[in-house]
Amino acid sequence: PLEQGAQAHRGSRSLADMEVKLETAPVDKRFTNTNQARHCYAYYNAYFQCMYENNEDESACFELKRRYSSLCPTKWTETWNEQREAGTYAGPVPGEPPLRGKH
Repeated sequence: PLEQGAQAHRGSRSLADMEVKLETAPVDKRFTNTNQARHCYAYYNAYFQCMYENNEDESACFELKRRYSSLCPTKWTETWNEQREAGTYAGPVPGEPPLRGKH
């Protein structure tokens, strides 16, 4: 009986025949912290700025390193570290004034 009602409600179309429109899900306030990419990037850069300002004293910047290590995928930080070493990192460079008006 319940199955017959469901079939009648759907009509003759099966789920396989229905067209699904894929789009980004709307904002859901229950999941405010799911995308941490911005925080990861900010903590990563803050750590290197802290290291610069504290003469490479890692103990002064430990909390920032812990935070970016917790938030950032390892592959990202490995790539950014390689870019820093090669001088090709696109993010802020400690000791240089931040670029204004560039996005």
